[in-house]
Amino acid sequence: MSLAPISVATLAGMKVKGERIASLTCYDASFARLLDTAGVDLMLVGDSLGMVFQGHRTTVPVTLDHMAYHAACVSRARERALLVVDLPFLACATPERAIDAAGRLMQEGGAEVVKLEGGSPMLETVRRLTEQGVPVCAHLGLLPQSVHRIGGYRFQGRDHASAEAIRHDAIAMQEAGASLLVLECVPEALASEIALTLTIPVIGIGAGAGCDGQVLVLYDMLGLNPGRPPSFSRNFMIGQGSIADAVAAYVQGVKAREFPGRDETAY
Repeated sequence: MSLAPISVATLAGMKVKGERIASLTCYDASFARLLDTAGVDLMLVGDSLGMVFQGHRTTVPVTLDHMAYHAACVSRARERALLVVDLPFLACATPERAIDAAGRLMQEGGAEVVKLEGGSPMLETVRRLTEQGVPVCAHLGLLPQSVHRIGGYRFQGRDHASAEAIRHDAIAMQEAGASLLVLECVPEALASEIALTLTIPVIGIGAGAGCDGQVLVLYDMLGLNPGRPPSFSRNFMIGQGSIADAVAAYVQGVKAREFPGRDETAY
């Protein structure tokens, strides 16, 4: 494993070479050190912290201050992995707000890439951010910040119209300048097709094994979810002697294309 810091260009090169990208969420310095040592390629300071760290039912209550704080905690300890940070609910309501929020996450939080949810309505924001030198990770499929509008955490893209919309938005996001794409809870065939079509890396969560990489919520893959775990996740603590061993097993599973398996994939 190379100890050189990972960049957006590194991930693009991994896609070209067919090397899988192992990603996990991270919210604090101690876990950042552990994930770095285990060989995680990308750490996502996700607004999922609102649910697993703060105890909320959704990600909506998470603020920009929260995101900047947790990003800074991770940034101080992380040395190798690429640091991606979520723009929280309504931070992208206008391109101007998104630029201001991204500035804070990069200057105060140490973010190297900012992630935003949404398709065509976000295209101008992606263009404006990239024009200002901000690397962007797009996020399509299930959009947790829109949970109240869509009526819950449901798989997306299972009918022809919604699959076409996701496919169209993925291409448009790349053309607008996005450097990465997260696909959440979409059928494996759709995700695989998009990963093959795009030149930018596609990271899946609940999107099957055909993506260029995988991401899970750290607490889910450690079996720390107090409720029913997501169907696409796996408890990597089972059979392991430590948290470090579990994270290493996850990284190995992604790299070897053993995770996700058929039971962890939507069709």
